[in-house]
Amino acid sequence: MYLPRNASKTRVREATNARENRREIVKALSHGQVTRRDMVKMGLMTAAGSIVLQNGLSPFANSAYGTIPTGAPLSPLFGAAAFSQPMPRFDVLERKDPNSLSPLPQKESNQTQQLLNTALEGVSPGDAGPIEGRPPGPIWAHQQFERFAPKVGVEVEQAGAKILGPSKGTLYNPGCDSQFNSGIDASADVRPCFHPAMPDQSPLNFWTFNGSVPPKLMLGRYGEAILMRHHNRLPYSRKDNAGFGIHTISTHEHNGHHGAENDGFTGAYFYPGQFYDYHYPIVHAGLSSFNVEATDPRCGSPDGSGGINKMPGDWRETMSTHWFHDHMFSFTSQNVYKGNAGMFNLYSSLDRGNEGINDGVNLRLPSGTAKDWGNLEYDVNLMLADKAVDQSGQMLFDIFDFDGFLGDMMTVNLAYKPYMEVEARRYRFRQLNASVSRFFKVGLCNEAGQPVMFTQIANDGNLLPRCVDLSQMDEQGIAERYDYVIDFSKFLGKKLYLVNLCEHQDGKKPSKDLSFGEALSGKSADPCVGKFLEFRVVRAPAKPDQSLPVTGGRVLIPNPDLSQIPVSRERIFEFGRGGFQTSNDQDTSFIGPWGVKTDNNAMFNADFGRVSAAPKYGTREIWTLKNGGGGWDHPIHIHFEEGQVLARNGSLSNVPAWERGRKDVYRLRPSGSITITMQFRDFGGMFMEHCHNTVHEDNAMLVRWEINGAGEPFLNPLPTPVPTPQGVGFRAPDETEPTAF
Repeated sequence: MYLPRNASKTRVREATNARENRREIVKALSHGQVTRRDMVKMGLMTAAGSIVLQNGLSPFANSAYGTIPTGAPLSPLFGAAAFSQPMPRFDVLERKDPNSLSPLPQKESNQTQQLLNTALEGVSPGDAGPIEGRPPGPIWAHQQFERFAPKVGVEVEQAGAKILGPSKGTLYNPGCDSQFNSGIDASADVRPCFHPAMPDQSPLNFWTFNGSVPPKLMLGRYGEAILMRHHNRLPYSRKDNAGFGIHTISTHEHNGHHGAENDGFTGAYFYPGQFYDYHYPIVHAGLSSFNVEATDPRCGSPDGSGGINKMPGDWRETMSTHWFHDHMFSFTSQNVYKGNAGMFNLYSSLDRGNEGINDGVNLRLPSGTAKDWGNLEYDVNLMLADKAVDQSGQMLFDIFDFDGFLGDMMTVNLAYKPYMEVEARRYRFRQLNASVSRFFKVGLCNEAGQPVMFTQIANDGNLLPRCVDLSQMDEQGIAERYDYVIDFSKFLGKKLYLVNLCEHQDGKKPSKDLSFGEALSGKSADPCVGKFLEFRVVRAPAKPDQSLPVTGGRVLIPNPDLSQIPVSRERIFEFGRGGFQTSNDQDTSFIGPWGVKTDNNAMFNADFGRVSAAPKYGTREIWTLKNGGGGWDHPIHIHFEEGQVLARNGSLSNVPAWERGRKDVYRLRPSGSITITMQFRDFGGMFMEHCHNTVHEDNAMLVRWEINGAGEPFLNPLPTPVPTPQGVGFRAPDETEPTAF
C-alpha cells in the first residue's frame, strides 16, 4: 500500500493525478454540493457505502498503488531536520471569574436573538437566530447547575490559523519558566507551523483552539466547576474550508462525568457566530450514592493552602488526564485533524500536582512544588499526531478513503519531530494519541538504540491499581491516554528517544509491531516508524526531586469493588463492515461501509436519531464489545462512564496489567472481543459509543444510547436535536432498537 520515497516519477505522477482528479468531488462533498447518496447514483460509491476504486480517480486502484499519506504524494519537509526544534509545552488556558463572562452563564440555553450572516447556508436576509447553540429548554439545561455553580470561567474560540504572541496582543503561557520549556521564549511570537522551516498554515486549513499553536491545556481541580464558553469563529461560508472539514462544531470533553448537554453530542453542534456554554462540574462518580457525607480525604481536592476539601463520591473513581475535541456528525475526523483538540488535566487530593506535600493522601507524582496544585515543571503533556501537507506545505486530508487516514509527518504538540531539554530527575508524561487512524506503540531507547526502562502509571487518564515497569508500552489506540514516568537521573549529558514501533500499511489497523532494531534501522516503508522525540538531559535538577519512586509495582488507585452491585443487564455490540441504513433522514443519518450490531440484531449505519441502548439510571450492566472481522481493529470509546475490563476474548487472564484499571477506550484487536462492566449514575441524557478511528466513526460506526429515569425533565426516549442557524428544533427519535430498553 506504500508509495516509497524512491518511487518512480511515473508512480508519483499517477498518485498526484489521482489526487487532483478527485479533488473537486472531495470538495463538493465537504461543501454539501453532493451527498453520499448522490455518489451512489454517480457510481462512485456502492450501496453499502464503500468507495469504488476507479483508475485515475483513486490512488488505491491497482495501476496507481497506494500511499502514506493516504491518497497523496509524500509531504515535502522544506529542509526541516528531525530534532532541530524545541518541543513547545501546551498553552495553558486562562482561568477567570465566570461572572466576568458576557452575557452571564445561565442554566438553560441563552436564546437571545441576533441577526444572522447570509453566508451561512440556509440563511435569508433578515433572518435571526440564538446567540447560544445549545439546544433550548429544560431538557438541555445544565444538570445540577445550582449545586455545582461555576467557580471558574474558561473562554475559547475556534478559529483559523494565526500568530500567537505580542504582535497580535496575545501571550503564550506554557505554565512554567523558559528553563522548563527547552529555552523557548514565551514572550516571542509563535507561528502557526509545524517547524520554522515550513510554511505557516492557512486559516482555511488549520482550525485550532484560539487559532494558534501550541495546543491548549485546561487545568481543573475537583469540586471547582468550570464553565467553558466555546465561541465558533470559523468562516461563515461552508466553502471556506480548503476542501475538508466543516464549520459547525460540537465539543466533547472526553470522559467527562457530567450531563449529556455538556458531552458534545454529535447532533448538538453550533454555527459560526454562536457560542456554547459547557458546564463541567468535575465531581467523583458515585457522588449521590457513595461517601455522600464527604468524610474520606482520599475523595477530595486541593484547597489552595496545602490542605484538602473533602467531597462526596468514590475516591477510586478519581480521574487525571482528559482531552477535548470536536464531535461534529460525519466530520469528526476532519475537524480534529484540522486542529480541534486540546488536553485537560484534573487535580485531586490523590493526584495533586505538588510533589512536595506529604499528607498521607497525596501520591506525590512528578510535578513541582511552587504552587499548591497544578505544577507543570515536571508534568508534561504530549499530543501525538501524524500529519500530511501538500506541495505548498498546507495541511491536507483525504476524505475519499473510508478505511482510515494516515499522515507521514510525526508531530508532538503540533511540532515536527522536536527535542525536549530535561533535568536529571523523574518526569511525568501524559501522552495522548490524537491521530485520526494511526495506532502508536511507544518505547524508550538510548543513543545506541538499546531499550531503557520506564514506568506506566495510568491508562486513559486513570491512575492504575499498580504501576507497570516496561521499556515499551502496548499499542495505543486513537484517543487513549498513557501516563508514564521516566527517570532521567542516570543520564546527565546524554540523550534518550521516544520511538514508534507500530507499523501501518493502511488505516484499518496496525500491520506489525517492530523490534527496536527494526524500527531504528530506517528500513520500514512507514514514514512514522522510528524516533520522534529526543530528550536532552542537559542539567542537574534545579531543586531536589521530591516525587516518590513509582517502580516495583507501586500501588496507586485500586478499582472500585462492584461485587455487591447486581448486574441488571448484559448487552453485546459488534463493530464491523456491511451495515445498512433504515433511515432516509438527511439530518441525522448517513450511509457508510462501517456499522454496529446491537444484541445480535442487524448491523446498522449510524443515525443519531436511533436509540440503540437505554440503561436505567442507578444500575450496573455488562457490555461485550466484539470486532466483526480480522482485517481491521477498532478503538471503541463509550461516553460518560468508565468501565472495568472483565475479560479479553472471554478470559480475564488475557487482560494485561495496564488494562486492569478503569478505561474509556477499548481496543478490540482483529477478530477480538472485550467484556466490561459499568455503572450509570449521577447524570442523565443521550450519549454515544463509537470507533475512535474517527474515519470509521464518520463513516457510520456510531450508536446513540441514553440514561433515563433520572427524573424531570427527562423523557423516555429523549427527542433528537436538529440544529439550524435559526435555532435548534426537536423531533421524535427515528426509531428505537427492540432491545434498547
